[in-house]
Amino acid sequence: MLESAPQEYEELIEAISNNHANLSKRLKQIASFALEHPTTMGIETIANIAQSAEVQPSALIRFAKNFGFSGFSDMQRIFQRYVTEQSESYKERVARELAENNQDEPDSLQALFQQFCDANVVSLEHLKKGIDVKDIEKAVRILQKAEQIYIVGQRRSLPIASYLTYTLSRADCRVHLIDGSGGLLREQARAMSKKDALIAITFHPYSADTSQVVDIAVEKSIPYVAISDSSVSPIVDQASVSFNVHEAEVHNFRSLSATMLLAQTLATGLVFDDKKQNKKRRS
Repeated sequence: MLESAPQEYEELIEAISNNHANLSKRLKQIASFALEHPTTMGIETIANIAQSAEVQPSALIRFAKNFGFSGFSDMQRIFQRYVTEQSESYKERVARELAENNQDEPDSLQALFQQFCDANVVSLEHLKKGIDVKDIEKAVRILQKAEQIYIVGQRRSLPIASYLTYTLSRADCRVHLIDGSGGLLREQARAMSKKDALIAITFHPYSADTSQVVDIAVEKSIPYVAISDSSVSPIVDQASVSFNVHEAEVHNFRSLSATMLLAQTLATGLVFDDKKQNKKRRS
């Protein structure tokens, strides 16, 4: 529990992220909701927020007091100030645009197609504004210095991991997909050395296998690039560089367009950077 409450939104978010591991299961649930839905936290009643977060209102009060506030309303003022200064969060904007276009329930394949197109456009715009190019440059440098690149991504993240493995192998990189075939996940991860680098990808609900590979990388002091969807994701805390990607979600189906674009940028950036270095060496 914090002795004094944060006074600014950035301070509150940092406090939530830093203390996430020490929270109870229910408070962690609220923390994740607060980070993903700051607008809802700022404008809705405590009853509506509790319903959306699937917790009791009393849990929201406990959450606020855990961070030094006298009650929920005091903490909510921090979110309210943020809402007046910032635009809607990605998910809330998607929901609003779908509602404005009367697309809650598609009545045809054309309408469904349009929904996914609209939602993915918002997702890509959010990625463009939310990703720092310096982080991309840092990630490319890490991969460039690595003797071998290991990539792990399970379940919904597997297509991204497979794409990166394919693209980098085509660029003559020494790349390995950690897929746990034959139950050999730990053995595959143990092959990593300090001279290598890891790309880890996971989204909520987070993969225990991916977290296990990251733990091995940390244990062996291996630099790694994390791609996830929240600052409280279990793989971002000790990452050399991390990317927070929010994907489009329509009718409970989440896209991978923004993550794929980021993966393409990292892979292509690495190839182009290598070509630049080769030209310099020849000149």
